[in-house]
Amino acid sequence: MSRILGILLVVLIVSCSNEQTNRNPFLQEIGFRFDANLNLPLYSPLTNTGSVVLVQSTGVGTRGVFIVNAGFNQFRAFEASCPNHEPNSCSTMVLDGQVATCECEEYQYSLFTGQQLNRPDDGNRYYDMLEYRATFNGNTVSISN
Repeated sequence: MSRILGILLVVLIVSCSNEQTNRNPFLQEIGFRFDANLNLPLYSPLTNTGSVVLVQSTGVGTRGVFIVNAGFNQFRAFEASCPNHEPNSCSTMVLDGQVATCECEEYQYSLFTGQQLNRPDDGNRYYDMLEYRATFNGNTVSISN
């Protein structure tokens, strides 16, 4: 019995790690909160399913946040900086319908899932868009990290 407890204790100690992981090594974890009032003209397109708005207010994400109305009062929010390299002069993605495109390498991402649509098959690791928490209450979409 004590031998089993000893083995269990060793396994428990070995499996613990103090290493913290970053969801994406190119993008820092920035704490923020932003409220988009859908009654305001700038955010009113979000009342329609499938609509996307780019918020580039100071302090909101690294390069801004894409907010998409995914339907049934569900909203998603993604970082506007390309997730596959450090922020630079061309890393702010541009909106093209329901796709975000990084002008550096022409990588494309779905704004409904955050997944990279044209992932190269070169054996390198590629990251999907960094997603932020989005909640809907009344006529306001709150984005936070």
